[in-house]
Amino acid sequence: MGKLSDRYPFPAPEGSVWHVPQDFDVVFNWDYADGRETMMSLYRKGVEMQWDAETRIDWTQELDEENPEQLPEEMLPISGMAEYEKMSAKEKATVRRHFQGWQISQFMQGEHGALICAAKIVTQVPDVDSKFYASTQVIDEARHVESYKRLLEKFGVAYPMTPPLQELIDQVLRDSRWDMTYLGMQVVIEGLALAAFQQIRDHAQNPLAAAVNAYVMQDESRHVAFGRLALRDFYPQLTQAERNEREEFLLEACYLMRDRFDAVEVWKTLGLDPARCAEHMYDSGFMAMFRSSLFTRIVPIVKDIGLWGDTIRNGYETMGIIGFAQADVQALQEADDTIAKEHDARRDYVSSVIQRAQALETA
Repeated sequence: MGKLSDRYPFPAPEGSVWHVPQDFDVVFNWDYADGRETMMSLYRKGVEMQWDAETRIDWTQELDEENPEQLPEEMLPISGMAEYEKMSAKEKATVRRHFQGWQISQFMQGEHGALICAAKIVTQVPDVDSKFYASTQVIDEARHVESYKRLLEKFGVAYPMTPPLQELIDQVLRDSRWDMTYLGMQVVIEGLALAAFQQIRDHAQNPLAAAVNAYVMQDESRHVAFGRLALRDFYPQLTQAERNEREEFLLEACYLMRDRFDAVEVWKTLGLDPARCAEHMYDSGFMAMFRSSLFTRIVPIVKDIGLWGDTIRNGYETMGIIGFAQADVQALQEADDTIAKEHDARRDYVSSVIQRAQALETA
């Protein structure tokens, strides 16, 4: 299929390789204690639930030519904007393909960042049980990058990492403190990604797009649970000043990720005025609704790990997302697992029908 970067409509700012200097200690722990029961249980689940993107996903399925993921029109941020509504059917199809391709590109780029961060956690975190679980996450993230790359190849268009996402990953990788890797990646990026994946999983009528996101979400729910367990044990040990610093970082990270979905690169590539697109998205209420829904998973986790001081609560009040603090994260994680299994059952059923039909033909 060639290099995915050949499908970028413009060159990536960093070129084909991005170097991020590192400065942290590699930690060996010779205790080899049994570890926390909940963490080891999560590790064993991670081992048991490994899957192969080549065989679990039916890659013979194709995307729709006019609406690749077959999403509702209202999920296109500029739907209803005068400039968009004046376009021909072919031009509208191009907009949908670019926006959805850009969105999947950001998913893939975020999973690539998660792959690097999970490897950093294995190297740096002091607890052996955390190293064990993080090692399963490394292969999970590699599989996710593979899955989104293969999905993008069917779009025929891909985009580089958007600057807000790159800025946050850069901060997370450069920070020498292991808990900041958890906080930036396991809580913010992974938590927000789950909410974004869910919108496609639950609304895409294209079975390939829905399945890829369902299977990735099944893994990501475990990753977020991993971050919760590790940080919930660690943060009570910190001083108030140290927790305040992390709340400030967390709030800044949430703002960065909220702005990650403005899709400025898409509108510029298609010759649309990014300012007009932003005005439409704001006035239509789309971005307010979309941005708020993205924090469904993050806010209750932040509260659960103990970073719930004035800084974060006031910030979440301003962002209009503090109400998500009451969300049942455990119930959401269980639903993610159930829906992935339903996709498996659907594929098994379709395969059985095909096999029966073939048997009749040869009888």
